[in-house]
Amino acid sequence: MKVFRANLMRLTRPPLPPQEKDNPVHVAIRDVHKTYGKQHVLKGVSLDIYRGKTNLIIGPSGSGKTVLMRQLIRLETPDSGELLVNGVDFAKLEGLDLAAMRRTFGMVFQMSALFDSMTVFDNVAFPVREHTDLSRTEVRDRVMDRLSALGIAGAAQKLPAQLSGGMQKRVAVARAMILESEILIYDEPTTGLDPITTEMVDELIVEAEEMFGITSIVISHDMASVVRIADHLSFLHQGEIAATGTPQELLHTEHPATAEFIRASRITLDS
Repeated sequence: MKVFRANLMRLTRPPLPPQEKDNPVHVAIRDVHKTYGKQHVLKGVSLDIYRGKTNLIIGPSGSGKTVLMRQLIRLETPDSGELLVNGVDFAKLEGLDLAAMRRTFGMVFQMSALFDSMTVFDNVAFPVREHTDLSRTEVRDRVMDRLSALGIAGAAQKLPAQLSGGMQKRVAVARAMILESEILIYDEPTTGLDPITTEMVDELIVEAEEMFGITSIVISHDMASVVRIADHLSFLHQGEIAATGTPQELLHTEHPATAEFIRASRITLDS
């Protein structure tokens, strides 16, 4: 166990293959299937996640969004299909190779999932302390750099309960990026937030993307956010990608289920 931990602490993300440098597709999901018993949840999902862009995956409850996310970060292994991350099939990796590739991803959970008993500083420092052998000074400098970049350095010694919902989300983003992940996945980031805080979180997603050059994957059913922030949009319906394209393209789609979902949201291009 000690040997494995020592190896894990020295893991770094796989280097970007030269042929992938100019590839606009950061993650290529190809024909992914996932079944639980007799329930076939993902039925050949294929879609592209574009590098340095905000990619939204939307759909009604029960469409398979959360299951797709679990395959994407390899909390589970797809029954079949490919998850090509920088050209490497993530679905086939195991052991230390799998652990290293996971460093490519950072996760911002639905309700931020901060440790209530830890300060903001310690919440953000936690992954660094667990997965690197940086010195205390190096950890402090890295954490404060991220907090400063996101405008929350002044909250370093506060507890999560002392922060607003929007500030908590900033802390969650700082923690997700602290291992210098290339891709951030946001799980329903605006659920339960008021309209003003929701707009602040949307702005945070775009801000983090522009500031750090990361690729954003947002799992959501909030069409208002889609119109505000999405560069590329995929609609998941009954375990399949029913439509994909820009928000403008999907807002004018003729696919029945997608069109019905959009009509029910009462969202227009002018919203």
